[in-house]
Amino acid sequence: MENFILIILCIVIGYGLNRLHIFSKDAATTLNQFVIYVSLPAMILLQIPKLTFSMDTLIPVIIAWLVMFITAILILLLSKFFNFSKEITGSLMLVAILTNSSFLGIPILNAYMGESALPYVLVYDQLGTFIALATYGTFIASYYSSKSELSFKIILYKVLTFPPFLSLIVALFLIGVEFNENLTKVLSALAATIVPVALVAVGLQLKLKLQKEEIKPFSVALTVKLIIAPLIAFLICKLFSWEGDISTISIMEAGMAPMITAGAIASMAGLAPRLSSAVVGYGIIISFITTYILFMLIS
Repeated sequence: MENFILIILCIVIGYGLNRLHIFSKDAATTLNQFVIYVSLPAMILLQIPKLTFSMDTLIPVIIAWLVMFITAILILLLSKFFNFSKEITGSLMLVAILTNSSFLGIPILNAYMGESALPYVLVYDQLGTFIALATYGTFIASYYSSKSELSFKIILYKVLTFPPFLSLIVALFLIGVEFNENLTKVLSALAATIVPVALVAVGLQLKLKLQKEEIKPFSVALTVKLIIAPLIAFLICKLFSWEGDISTISIMEAGMAPMITAGAIASMAGLAPRLSSAVVGYGIIISFITTYILFMLIS
């Protein structure tokens, strides 16, 4: 319950700070940069080395990547059909694809299914969403934020120099390594700043009234993320006859709200910042209802 309160409170604080003009106009960008360059790398270095592998871990991972791949193709097709701009398409390729599998996934699935669900939640999050954020997310932000044509060399350079990706590479070499207690405490403290800082940034950019031209991409993003994505996960489970808690957890994870950090990356890259923040902010609130309905339908 405290996680839900924190989520709503941080968004409200950010929105209030913006309405009262307490922070500077570029405060949201600064907060997003802090998340990308400090908080997220710390989280990756803290969590990835804890991974262990088994056959059961493959199901959430396969579902996570298939859902992201299929929804990314769908977003591209819908963006072309509705003639969305490059900026808006880039935004949707982040916030409508990457799921909030950790901060929302952990408390929601713990509430519905108990602590036994958490190992599979972490697998979906770390081998699916986290790696996708560091690789796919970096590529999308680099490609769609460019004002000119990008060569493969330039994109590769941007991916390889992106802090979360560099942290991921280091973390993969540290799998199985147990950090010093003091180092763990430092990384934990830095990683814990992701949610409050990113959500305050979301609140700073949140507009209760969207521009007319933003309503359509906003609706597309949340429809794909909250309804179509879990439906795809459900169909994948049926196709491969995957049943039980693992399939339920994976379907629920696919239907979580848009990832907070995906919104931060989109905003930092200049990909429709107001739209990106609105999709994340409203998506989180609406997902409290949609995930409840989803669990009632599949359990």
